[in-house]
Amino acid sequence: MARAANLSSIFEALSAIPKLHEADIIRKKVTLVNFETKNTQEIQENQLQTTRRLAIGLASLALFSTSRTGISLAEDNGFWLTTPIPVPSAKNKITNEDTGTRSFLKKGIYIANIGTKGRMLRLKKSAFDLLALEDLIGPDTFNYVLKYLRLKSTFMYFDFDELITAAAVPDKQSLTDLANRLFDSVEKLEDVAKQCDLPQTQSVYQDTTVILQEVMDRMA
Repeated sequence: MARAANLSSIFEALSAIPKLHEADIIRKKVTLVNFETKNTQEIQENQLQTTRRLAIGLASLALFSTSRTGISLAEDNGFWLTTPIPVPSAKNKITNEDTGTRSFLKKGIYIANIGTKGRMLRLKKSAFDLLALEDLIGPDTFNYVLKYLRLKSTFMYFDFDELITAAAVPDKQSLTDLANRLFDSVEKLEDVAKQCDLPQTQSVYQDTTVILQEVMDRMA
């Protein structure tokens, strides 16, 4: 009877093995269904995100179109250019007599018309900035010195020209003489700086600072 009981337990164990296999198959099916459901949810979420992105894109396009309309309506307010940068030219005799121009003049710079008082203030500020150039002059900084010198001098050149034009007749000649002395000195300073001659650059710069101080006093 004991042997029969043992055999019975063995058969029961063997019969349970297929059931375990079936349970494992069911578990895999459930996992597969869950995976498919997860993929479906991800697809739905991706579709939702795509829809949101499309909506945001359309809203941005509408906003951009509106802003562009606002800009086009405000183009005539006089605060910015809607045309190519105008090329300024001097109307007074402040060019180099030998070349008919000034070597330091930079192209492609917009010189805003800020009125006579504004130009006087900008001339004074530019002269002040060039008076601080001394700290930049060194054996390895000639490239920066030239760029800064040309930029500031270009503004001063056209501001002087407009200021001379707007000045009273008795003041025109004195302003013209001051401008020519300044720009002659600037051209000389530019020339020695291009040669990377430090002692000469420092010497010519000191001469230029005297004229720059005159400009500041005149524009005070």
